[in-house]
Amino acid sequence: MSSVTGPEGAISEFIDEIRPCFDYTLANTSCSACLFTLLVVLLGFSTKESRRRVVFQLNVFAICVALTLGILTGLTSGKAVVDPFNQVSTSVYIAAIVFALYPPLLYDSILLTRLFALYPVTSTSSLTLVKIFTFPFCVKCARVVVLTLFLNDYVKSGFTTQALVQNQEASWYRNPRITAEWTMQIADNFFFLYNLRIRTSLIQRVGGISERIRQIFYVSAANFVFPLIFNIAQIIFITTDRSPYTGALLLLINNYVAVIGVIFATLWFSGSEWVRSHKESLADDMFSLNPNTGRIDGAARKTDNEIVVIGRSPVTLHMGDFARWDSDGFQTTGDMSERV
Repeated sequence: MSSVTGPEGAISEFIDEIRPCFDYTLANTSCSACLFTLLVVLLGFSTKESRRRVVFQLNVFAICVALTLGILTGLTSGKAVVDPFNQVSTSVYIAAIVFALYPPLLYDSILLTRLFALYPVTSTSSLTLVKIFTFPFCVKCARVVVLTLFLNDYVKSGFTTQALVQNQEASWYRNPRITAEWTMQIADNFFFLYNLRIRTSLIQRVGGISERIRQIFYVSAANFVFPLIFNIAQIIFITTDRSPYTGALLLLINNYVAVIGVIFATLWFSGSEWVRSHKESLADDMFSLNPNTGRIDGAARKTDNEIVVIGRSPVTLHMGDFARWDSDGFQTTGDMSERV
């Protein structure tokens, strides 16, 4: 009986040992695949005008950072599952931790640029801009300092990957620096939502709120609310659960939730610009002049008909109407408006 119980116990212990890494790999693969799909959609809906903007370039950079996190997490967790006795090098393991802790700062900073749509630099006083952006800037600097101190202490706790993995529990449970970082992130998010709400309320009281401003409010609010919920859950687990696995899994998912929120915000506006640019191109093609034939070629016209609709009545265009094209440009004369 002991011969049966012994192998079963060893197998159960091995499964329990690799289960957290398997969960990391599963969540990481799913989120990375979703992120890659959104990247393709983002590039597909982008226009030449949007691709030249700094916000779009920062969004692409954020996606690349998240995909790098996915690669490092896949290497670290996958290696622990398939070969638990020969884990990745210490440098790769530390790099995975760095890409898991620091990118939320980047994502929050990119979303913070949405405030410039409500507070344009050209029409907003310097004092107002300083009041609005000083607090987020100071909070983000403090978050960088706190994360750097935590990472420095954690790296010094072990010189091998196995030692660092074993020290996770001691470094995780009720760590004041990580708790302070997440608390400051919550304060940063609340400050952003407060300014967003105050500004949109002021615009609505003065002269009504435009559709674009409304989109900025709802999209930006959603992008901050979901990471805020994850931050609260992470603080609960770091203060109540000695095991770091659940909290680390929430941290990993929170990274992808934050960057996916940034992409959705960009896709919202990129899609609107894509539709607008295509409508403008269709409108231009509808009444484009063919210099070879002297006719107005419509994009939707299937025949060589010269009858178009100007105003409410059909008008037949004759070659004589284009006599002054080279000197004065195309003009619709009163005589032409009477021809049916």
